[in-house]
Amino acid sequence: MSGKTTSVKYIFKIFGNNLKSIETSTGRTLFFDFGELLIQKGQWRFHLHIFTSTGQDFYCETRPTVLQGVDGVIFVADSQPNFLNDNIKSWKELCSLMENLEKIPIVFCLNKRDLNPKISINEFIDKLGIQDKKILETIAPNGYNVLEALQTIIKEIFHRNS
Repeated sequence: MSGKTTSVKYIFKIFGNNLKSIETSTGRTLFFDFGELLIQKGQWRFHLHIFTSTGQDFYCETRPTVLQGVDGVIFVADSQPNFLNDNIKSWKELCSLMENLEKIPIVFCLNKRDLNPKISINEFIDKLGIQDKKILETIAPNGYNVLEALQTIIKEIFHRNS
């Protein structure tokens, strides 16, 4: 419940595109959310496929499938101290699922920055061991820094692949 689906819903609301989502009866992501954005810049047409993976351990078998062939990752983490261990576990799982993770651009969204208590950015960096990664503070429901995270990962993807 870090805010992945809320962040993606905000992005698709801004762009006016449809997001496909399968949710449980409690509103949690069942398998994944998916949507496509078309970005045009001059002569270039860029189709951006956005997936979220479920945060629920019960459906963790879907994560490797969602991660196949990714060009970039936005890692959404919960800022609340009682979720720090979940964030660490999720990061370690991502590292184990992706052999070439060091070659893929990653942007971290430290989400729910409007809630107290919250961990410091430095503690988050230290606990996850991500000193060299881009980190943005986000508030998914109102979109604070959500589009910036998307723009950052797109720039990183283009930079790595040019």
